[in-house]
Amino acid sequence: MSEELRSRAKKWPKGNHYEDFVLGHVYHHHWGRTLNDGDNSLFSTLTLSFNPLYFNADYARAHGHGGVVLNPMLVFLTVFGLSVEDLSEAGGLFLGVDDLKFHRTVYPGETLSARSTVLEKRESASRPEGGIVSWHTEGYNSRGELVIDFRRTNLVTKRNAQP
Repeated sequence: MSEELRSRAKKWPKGNHYEDFVLGHVYHHHWGRTLNDGDNSLFSTLTLSFNPLYFNADYARAHGHGGVVLNPMLVFLTVFGLSVEDLSEAGGLFLGVDDLKFHRTVYPGETLSARSTVLEKRESASRPEGGIVSWHTEGYNSRGELVIDFRRTNLVTKRNAQP
C-alpha cells in the first residue's frame, strides 16, 4: 500500500462502547441470514456433528421431521453472530452465554433474524478501561416465531480507554 494512500485512510469506528448501552434498550440487528443445506452440511462436518438429523432426510422424516434439520449450534452461532456488530464489535472480552434455550426446530431455507435487549451494565472492578454488559438475545424465523434465546455477557471497552 502506498504511503499516499495510507496517509488519506481514516479509521472507521465500529460497534458501541460501554457508555452507549442503556438499560432496556432493544437492538434490532440488521440483515438476517438464510441458512441453507450447504451451510448445514459444512458446519456439521467441520464440527464433527454426525447426528443423522443434520444430513439424512430419510432419517429425519422417520423421526417426525419434514426433512433435514439445521444443526442447533449453527442456529445459535448465526443468531449470536447477527448481534456482534451492535453489541461487541468495538472490542472487549467475551464473558459467556447463560440460559440458552432452543424453542423450535429450524430447517434449511429458513431466514433468521435477531434482537437484543440490554439487561445489565456495571463498571469493571479489575479493568477500568471497560465495563460489563449483559444482553438478552432472541432469534426468530421468517414467520416471527421465537426459535432461540440466551443471555450474553461481555467486557465492553469504554470510549476513551487507553490500551
